[in-house]
Amino acid sequence: MIGLEAEVTTPDVTSFADDGPADPSIRASDPINRRILEVSEDRVRGFVSDPFGTIAELSGVPLPIVTQRIRAMLEAGTIRRVRQTLLATNLAQGALVAWKIDEELLDAAFAFIAKRDPFSGHVVIRNGENGPTEWRLWTTIKVPSEFSLEGHCEYLRRRIGAHKFRIMPTLRAFVLGVGHMRRKGMAIGAMSPLPAAATQPAVVELSEPEWHVLSALKADLAPAEIGPGLWSRRALAAGIHPATFLEIASALDRRGVIGRFSTFLEHTKPVAGAERVSSFNGLFHWAVPAGREIEAGCEIGRFEILTHCYWRDAGPELNNVNIMAVAHGEKKESVMAHKSAIDAHLNAIGIGFTHTNVYWGGRAEIKPSEILPEAYRDWARSTGLL
Repeated sequence: MIGLEAEVTTPDVTSFADDGPADPSIRASDPINRRILEVSEDRVRGFVSDPFGTIAELSGVPLPIVTQRIRAMLEAGTIRRVRQTLLATNLAQGALVAWKIDEELLDAAFAFIAKRDPFSGHVVIRNGENGPTEWRLWTTIKVPSEFSLEGHCEYLRRRIGAHKFRIMPTLRAFVLGVGHMRRKGMAIGAMSPLPAAATQPAVVELSEPEWHVLSALKADLAPAEIGPGLWSRRALAAGIHPATFLEIASALDRRGVIGRFSTFLEHTKPVAGAERVSSFNGLFHWAVPAGREIEAGCEIGRFEILTHCYWRDAGPELNNVNIMAVAHGEKKESVMAHKSAIDAHLNAIGIGFTHTNVYWGGRAEIKPSEILPEAYRDWARSTGLL
């Protein structure tokens, strides 16, 4: 949650034994791994010079064990990627896009966007809780500011055969912090004592050296890179002096374009002995009174189960929904119980809503969106858009 840090307790590390590179403990539910993941998923905010040292400090797990376990989980697929995230909405035009498409074209459309469009991130087939929906395909997209977001979506619409699309940019962000492990077993209705903060995306113009550093920062880590000295090695590989790299990266953090250093769990696909981190994810929709979107978003954002919460305008075809949020859980009933607690809170404080729905995630492909202008230029030439 933006502006909210979870409490961390320090375990008794004297009982931890470093089992060496062949450590078989690759399950997310392993007690040591859980300590690590509760920090590494979303508590290392911004740019830090020693991310694995920070994870060790906050989790209370010795650094050699942190690096060994993260490396093992990445190699096993329990962690699908480790990377420095960027606040891409401050680097490119970003939006959630809903697609109206015939059912028989849905699987091919999913495959095309997931495999052929590097600027689309989340690609999800969803079902509505309140009955069938024509808006089955949902994607996120980032397009550098010098290019057309509408034009990009129109190109995709023609290629996948969709009838239409609805672009929903982020007007305000209230929650962004994907910490599945620390949300396991969370009490229904658990909420922060204070409203969430509302942040407004604003695209920042960068120099060529800054883009060079960002390009080196954002690439997924290979297992061999996990450990101390990460950024010095990345800097040298990019032909940048390590001190210059750290200086530029820290300045970019102050300018609001660095997200968090994160280990991303494979949370719906079975890995490590068929273990799933979560089985249900719901995209919550509310249509709150016009003019009260920020107030409502700050109140909804207090609920700690949420990994995302935004003000987006969905328009009349999607019931004039204006607040959207995402929650994950192992049981559908628990996800819906959290949703009911949020509904009750909105009514109790006098905001209310005229419509609400849950879009359940089914088939999904989740990958980082490319945001480099040069990469978009090359892609647009290859597709005939330039």
